Amino acid sequence: MAVDFATQAILDQMATAGGKPLHECSPEEARELGKAFAALAGPAPRMARSEDHEVTVPGGTIPVRVLVPPQGARGVIVYFHGGGWVIGAIDEFDTLCRKLAERTSCAVVVVDYRLAPEHRYPVAVDDSYAALEWTAANLEAIAGRADVPLIVAGDSAGGNIAAVMALRARDRNGPRIDLQVLVYPVTDADFTTGSYVDPDNQLILTREAMEWFWDHYVPDGDRRREPDASPLQATSLAGLPPAVVLTAEHDVLRDEGEAYAERLRAAGVTVDHRRHEGQMHGFFTFLLLPGSERGMQQVVKAVRTCTARHAKQQPALSAR
Repeated sequence: MAVDFATQAILDQMATAGGKPLHECSPEEARELGKAFAALAGPAPRMARSEDHEVTVPGGTIPVRVLVPPQGARGVIVYFHGGGWVIGAIDEFDTLCRKLAERTSCAVVVVDYRLAPEHRYPVAVDDSYAALEWTAANLEAIAGRADVPLIVAGDSAGGNIAAVMALRARDRNGPRIDLQVLVYPVTDADFTTGSYVDPDNQLILTREAMEWFWDHYVPDGDRRREPDASPLQATSLAGLPPAVVLTAEHDVLRDEGEAYAERLRAAGVTVDHRRHEGQMHGFFTFLLLPGSERGMQQVVKAVRTCTARHAKQQPALSAR
């Protein structure tokens, strides 16, 4: 089916406004576009606490923002923002993550990993893993108790990082992750899939734009096959946490996201996957769109199921 009416209206507005295609922009110009999209997020819910911290990473520190909803935290979500590893920042995803915290009754830790091309692969992955370890070490300070579920989540390039965090935690005997939330994730660097070459999918994110992102993030083609860059290339996906995967019908990343969901399922991982019909890449973060609400409902249901299951296993928590 075609993109829905609300999505088409946004595309028409963008066409009227003009401007260069993303793949013809400099990173600095692309980051300004990202800020403009963030302005469409709408009002942000109040939080009981919003705290900015610095996490030590190789070569320096990175900011993280801790958002705790008024009702307290039944779990902690570590959120990795999208933007092709080149654009995006904490402030641009603050409203989304506040809504996620409010709707899931979880604290959200938003990670401001360093961006390419100034910091190429694997810097974003290393930064994000340091932030995950920091969160795991500070669960009690964040949520009020240490025995709460830990969840990784992200959209697009952030979905790629969330998937990699689950793999790294498994392979390095790292923090126990109870759920991975992958919103139209980048899982491979194959630009020849059906969804990549379909003309109907060349909308807000095009094949040329993704090639531009990859060229900035991992210019070495051989390194793109490493699981830390392309989790679909991992030898085994067994033993990973349950996953909720969102894909969009009109998205160049659709096929690789669905291929990852299928490989997870084949490896014995519980997977809740839904292809969101009539949606394009980015629909989840366009919070004023009806499609965003449907995506949020899928994520909220999965997170609440995770925290409820954990509470049943923790008598002290369920009695609180």
